[in-house]
Amino acid sequence: MSLSDVLDVVRLTDVGLVRDHNEDAIASDDEAGIVILADGMGGYKSGEVASEMAVLSITAELKEALMDFQLNEDIGLEDDDLPYGTLAHKGEAKLISDAVIRANDAIYRASQIYPQCAGMGTTLVLGLFVDNVLLVGHIGDSRLYRLRKGTLLQMTEDHSLLHEQLKIGLITAEQARFSSNRNILTRALGVDPEVQLELNEFDVEVDDIYLLCSDGLSDMVDDVVIESTLNAYTFDLLGAAESLVRMANDNGGKDNVSVVLVKVKSSFNRSDSWYDNLFNWLR
Repeated sequence: MSLSDVLDVVRLTDVGLVRDHNEDAIASDDEAGIVILADGMGGYKSGEVASEMAVLSITAELKEALMDFQLNEDIGLEDDDLPYGTLAHKGEAKLISDAVIRANDAIYRASQIYPQCAGMGTTLVLGLFVDNVLLVGHIGDSRLYRLRKGTLLQMTEDHSLLHEQLKIGLITAEQARFSSNRNILTRALGVDPEVQLELNEFDVEVDDIYLLCSDGLSDMVDDVVIESTLNAYTFDLLGAAESLVRMANDNGGKDNVSVVLVKVKSSFNRSDSWYDNLFNWLR
């Protein structure tokens, strides 16, 4: 069974009302269970170069690596060879990490070689659905939320100066709404030779709705409104995406706004995934 049979995926991106070009990039591979979003930054139009490089390279490499990993599993991989020992799916976690490291290398090298790309980088949030689990990797302040049984939960923690100030109590949540430090990142992809990916694993339930978004949404629309919108459009993901983007623009549209929505329609075990079925067919 392809994961496209168990996941509904909708993607939408918009330039907003202020920017003259879109530096966000989004992608998904429904069969492999991959969703990804990046929000670029840098000099004139180089931010969109960084985000496109990240999204295209990670999606393609991760899909291919998943197929190879399934073949290698039957040969046998020792747990000692794999990082992320606290995760149940540490093999897939390593594939995500490797793809992100290579994307970071490519973006950083391009920024060093081409003057017009100097200083470019991007945020990143990606999800891999496997065996009734969602592996989530992120860098920066693009977010992943989950709506479960009507309640919205932010699953990622912003890598930003503002969030650090909130954590240690330097400012209140109300002060944070008007802070000039909202968009100062403490981590980004491609700006340094090495990058630190935060990677976590969450159990998935049928009827969960997952939202990946750039800060063009989260800065413009309160979480309470996002929650009520997703609840109102539970059976219409495209309508939900369009409504969220429209509200961000109605509230000022100060940045590009991108959303990726995923609804889980049924349970999915490892043996039902597309690469296992392909492997079994090849045997």
